[in-house]
Amino acid sequence: MNIDACFLLGYIVKTHGTKGQVVAFFDVDYPEDYEDLESVFLQQGGRLIPFFIDALEPQAKGRFIIKFEDIDTMEKAEQLRGTSLYLPLDELPELEEDQFYFHEVIGYQVVDAHHGPLGTVKDFYDLPQQQLMAMDYLDQEMLIPVMGEILLRADHEAKQLHVQLPEGLLEVYTQPTQPEEADDQDSDTEEA
Repeated sequence: MNIDACFLLGYIVKTHGTKGQVVAFFDVDYPEDYEDLESVFLQQGGRLIPFFIDALEPQAKGRFIIKFEDIDTMEKAEQLRGTSLYLPLDELPELEEDQFYFHEVIGYQVVDAHHGPLGTVKDFYDLPQQQLMAMDYLDQEMLIPVMGEILLRADHEAKQLHVQLPEGLLEVYTQPTQPEEADDQDSDTEEA
């Protein structure tokens, strides 16, 4: 399986018990959509390797206890710690017509309701406070909050992401930076 044909489901956090179980965090909006998985791909040595699931037990806040086939000792489970979990893109849940997955719009042209075409979607960052979209704009990276009232819709046919930027955000990236004004006088010297 090619990594470009997959999405990142989550990662293995730690071992659990002595019989090869692991605790995994599913870094998705609706972890409960993945409670019936039969297999996942684990990234090992730059390749995606299929791992079959014997048991999957939901925990709190996107965490699951997983027992993989052929992983039956704590030592084998420990080797999986920190490993990323992937699923094929076709296993993503269906979205409403106006919704989109972040990976789908990377490379799309960003079109603002007031300013027109701006730049290209570069990446998305998932920060603790909020999610941000990175856009190439005037040879620099511009960060845009991921919010429904800002990211309006994706036009997949035209490869455009329509947005309505908050007032003043564009100016933050277009205003030249002002050097701090230096003091004309040294406060330690006295005039004679």
